[in-house]
Amino acid sequence: MPEPLILVVEDDRNLAKLLKYNLEKASYKCFLAESGEDALQLLAERDVDLVLLDIMLPGIDGFEVCRRIRQHQLFRDLPIVMLTAKGEEIDKVLGFELGIDDYVVKPFSPRELNLRIRAILKRDRRGKRDTREVMKCEGLEVDIAKHSVKLNGKEITLTLMEFKLLAVLLKRRGQAQSRETLLSDVWDVDKTINTRTIDTHITRLREKLGKTGKLIKTVRGLGYKLEDSREGGEKN
Repeated sequence: MPEPLILVVEDDRNLAKLLKYNLEKASYKCFLAESGEDALQLLAERDVDLVLLDIMLPGIDGFEVCRRIRQHQLFRDLPIVMLTAKGEEIDKVLGFELGIDDYVVKPFSPRELNLRIRAILKRDRRGKRDTREVMKCEGLEVDIAKHSVKLNGKEITLTLMEFKLLAVLLKRRGQAQSRETLLSDVWDVDKTINTRTIDTHITRLREKLGKTGKLIKTVRGLGYKLEDSREGGEKN
């Protein structure tokens, strides 16, 4: 397979060069952008496999770069690792809500960063091989390969995290899922992030699904499950 191409978005030139050196030593191809604007321009020109994104950037910050990437049809599944000196929980939560795949706080170990990137790229390739899975439930249709959701034949727009959350609940239809399990399986993050983040996304997901949102049941004291209106949540 060709070497994965990584875009490093970092305005500290010394750190950017160090990252490039370590990534290329780990058999990745790498190129650099010093601003969010440059990063978005390069994404339009190159076939990138992963973005390593700093938050504090001149001009538009990393959060806005991430938001714009996720809004673009071609890049909504592009893996993003946020790299920053900020370690506050609110920054992590915001990053994951915008759709990042991982979060690494400076200072960091180059070896750890390489391992995280490798794991994300492996997971991303595995997901791309899953090209036939389409799940249906009472007018709701989730196409994993196309990353699309239709409700009664009409496509609806979900964020990356909302899509992942719905896919997990639909795949495990009728099975109660704890907030901790959803946080781990959907966000792939450690337990330091408040599990109530799940509640916010469930609320938004229900709103977007309209009346069909009632299929997502609250399991008091535990979490959530998706169950069709037929008694016992019979599967298709």
